Amino acid sequence: MSLLMSLLILAAYLLGSLSFAVIVSNTMGLADPRTYGSNNPGATNVLRSGNKKAAAFTLLGDALKGWVAVFAAQQIAPHIGLGAVGSESYTHAIAAVAIAVTVGHMWPIFFKFKGGKGVATAAGILLALNIWLGLATLAIWIFVAKVLKISSLSALIAAGLSPLLTAWLMPNQPIYLGAVTVIAVLLIHRHKQNIIGLMKGKEGKIGDQP
Repeated sequence: MSLLMSLLILAAYLLGSLSFAVIVSNTMGLADPRTYGSNNPGATNVLRSGNKKAAAFTLLGDALKGWVAVFAAQQIAPHIGLGAVGSESYTHAIAAVAIAVTVGHMWPIFFKFKGGKGVATAAGILLALNIWLGLATLAIWIFVAKVLKISSLSALIAAGLSPLLTAWLMPNQPIYLGAVTVIAVLLIHRHKQNIIGLMKGKEGKIGDQP
């Protein structure tokens, strides 16, 4: 791995490590989202504070960092010797950045490696990789959330279907398919407590107070 490639991945990880749930809550004088509700620093838990604006800013910030990391890498990679757009080396670089920003969000160095579950960040990543892939995955999340009102189940279903959507909308792109699959597996892993809650019928619904 080249030095420039390593720096690109490191930058993506550091960007991912910016936990907007914590940053927004601190800025707006709210309690640390790691201390109430699900203790997860994410938009859904911030919503439990009753502050919809804070939740919206958290959602936007976490999604934006995923999008920015991938989009910036797409623009930079060809200019720092990581291959022409569409080449194998280029797609490897973009895929690595997508995974790195996800890992940063989930295990942020700035917050003692205790981060969120990656739903919004993954959405931003998918929108940058392929806008139709991102929109299709978001549509699934929104539909399930509207019907069942359970954020974790919406995320799990959308994550589980994202590799299939990638194979359909980005055919002959095995590197991107691999990256999306890794991100989906990480996201599902981060929801293990939610899966237990779902199995016991105790999973909270969107907007529930702590």
